[in-house]
Amino acid sequence: MRLVLRPVFPSKSAMPEWLDVLILAIIEGITEFLPISSTGHMLLAENWLSHKQSQVFLAVVQTGAVLAVIMVFTERVKQMLFNWREPATQQYILKLIAAFGVTAAGGLVLKGLHFKLPENPIPVALATLIGGFLILAIEWSIKGKNLRDTVTWPVALAVGGGQLLAVIFPGLSRSGTAIMIGLALGIARRPATEFSFLLGIPTLLAAGAVEALGAIRHPERSGPVNWELVALGTVVAAITAFLTVKWLLRFIQSHTFNGFGWYRILLGGVILIALAMGWNPPMASEGVRITNAITKTAPAKP
Repeated sequence: MRLVLRPVFPSKSAMPEWLDVLILAIIEGITEFLPISSTGHMLLAENWLSHKQSQVFLAVVQTGAVLAVIMVFTERVKQMLFNWREPATQQYILKLIAAFGVTAAGGLVLKGLHFKLPENPIPVALATLIGGFLILAIEWSIKGKNLRDTVTWPVALAVGGGQLLAVIFPGLSRSGTAIMIGLALGIARRPATEFSFLLGIPTLLAAGAVEALGAIRHPERSGPVNWELVALGTVVAAITAFLTVKWLLRFIQSHTFNGFGWYRILLGGVILIALAMGWNPPMASEGVRITNAITKTAPAKP
């Protein structure tokens, strides 16, 4: 006999839409740059919220998180803008461009292969779960090793490929994949995290721009968009992400990522159990918006 999920997940209560927006924006700000998968969290959150938000909302609100990264790494951004003639700065900029180029090129290949996102959330749960075990394995493999402070060219290209993996497997976590690849290849936590976050600027801005321009040019496809709520969500996501990124940079000075690995294992397990009990949520968030930006494929229908 098939179990019913209602006793596990309470039914949705009527909430004003602005409150739903605040909740989603806070979740976005917290999970976008932590290696814990924003997709898995959005799946859980949207099950309880009264108003389902559009892909336009989810894509544009993430730009608030990008603004937070710019604010946290103001000195690095200023260095790239005003001291770009310095050889070391030029190298760093070129590595960011190359990493994004790998992701974009891979996206074009996916587009040519008519890549489609999975139509059910099981792969999201599995990617969340497996990602947790990978974090634990990588942390174990680098324990006691001397890690470098400089992002090398092979690492930059590998991180770009890691972003592409997060596109193919929603739930793997873009930031988490990029950071852990850097660690696995011998880069210290702080520079690996910084490179991942800065690489997220063009990646996530591209996703937001594609969705926003599409909604403006073809409103009949995206449906009505409440831009006031989008603006509210963007501001809240920016504030939340700013605090989250600042906290994470302090945290990794004296801690490993193992805690995030165990958390992902728990989260992925909870989602799989819920799905086995009959839960059937719509697909949303990270994988959808990044895939749309890079491959311009339509999101899978729930």
